[in-house]
Amino acid sequence: MKIIAMIPARYGATRFPAKLMQPLGTKTVIRHTHDNTFATGLFDDVIVVTDSEVIYDEIVNNGGKAVMSKAQHESGSDRIAEAAKLMDVDIIVNVQGDEPFVKKEPLEKLLQVFEEDLESKVQVASLMQVLKDKQLIADPNYVKVAVDKNMNAMMFSRSVIPYQRDKNVTPTYYEHIGVYAFRKEALLTFTQWDITPMEAAEKIECLRYLENGVTLKMVVTDYMGVEIDTPEDLEKAVKLL
Repeated sequence: MKIIAMIPARYGATRFPAKLMQPLGTKTVIRHTHDNTFATGLFDDVIVVTDSEVIYDEIVNNGGKAVMSKAQHESGSDRIAEAAKLMDVDIIVNVQGDEPFVKKEPLEKLLQVFEEDLESKVQVASLMQVLKDKQLIADPNYVKVAVDKNMNAMMFSRSVIPYQRDKNVTPTYYEHIGVYAFRKEALLTFTQWDITPMEAAEKIECLRYLENGVTLKMVVTDYMGVEIDTPEDLEKAVKLL
């Protein structure tokens, strides 16, 4: 299988504009994400897909590969699908540009799902981690995912899911980590669908798959670091670095 990593990188983020170009140690956030993805050695290619000449130059001028989006896109998946359409590739891993602490082991576990799927039943897979801090569980910036016994996603939400009505039962809470792996055709099909009602309400793109009846296989991983959504997240990332 030919496997590539694509990193969607939008400059004008709603909650934290220009977050990907913020300094984090000696590099910008987007360069940490690119360089750490490349360093895993898991991919035939690593490509940043962006709407910004500033981000494009940041990657290319530091030895990486980047392409400019030709159209406006509502989601990262839509953005990378445009670039991947004419590529000869089997599996595409979408690493969000604001994940500067991406590591090899979680990505390896994600790809293993496809390597073991001899009948090609899995079309999309993604990562999650156990969330124990009650404050983070209640935080809408942390997307939660509920799964079935086969570790397939049943629902993604910024709300607390499941709701603990019975205080004698302690549910496991999972945070969705915005790293996906797709078969190419599944990704291209995604872009043909209209934005769905729950996706529009929650601003969670993978709900489009669930609302169209496509199963997402979830893979549990250890803590990956800090996702940069707010200035406060950047402060946490600086401390972690």
